[in-house]
Amino acid sequence: MTHLTIGKKAPAFKGIDQNGISRNLKEFLGKKLVLYFYPKDDTPGCTAQACDLRDNYKKLIKNGYSVIGISPDEAKRHLKFIAKYDLPFDLIADTDNKIANAYGVWGEKSMYGRKYMGIFRTTFIIDEKGKITDIIEKVDTKNHSAQILV
Repeated sequence: MTHLTIGKKAPAFKGIDQNGISRNLKEFLGKKLVLYFYPKDDTPGCTAQACDLRDNYKKLIKNGYSVIGISPDEAKRHLKFIAKYDLPFDLIADTDNKIANAYGVWGEKSMYGRKYMGIFRTTFIIDEKGKITDIIEKVDTKNHSAQILV
């Protein structure tokens, strides 16, 4: 899992969102950020997680959080996922896994005895100064907002 720890500076990132706009960590300085990594758009767990964040988005905003999701999917796929589930936050396409590697959430996984490379579902809570204040590695996809708003 991740090599990062609470209290450390979050790694800088730069990626393209669903609209083709370049996004980076610097634009969130002065704000709290929920940076969540997930494996794939429109799969059961990822959809449950995104919809829970959507359903509680106003609470997250009220508590001062911005939300950004990151997966290896392409921007066009993110655009369809956002439209299908009416997601109010942006998703970054990390097709080369550069951001996932920087955050230590890309690695070897195993399912039904088959090994493959993929994303370890992980959420980083980053404060206004760019420091990590929480790392959620055991994500409850259906109640993820509750894990953030503790």
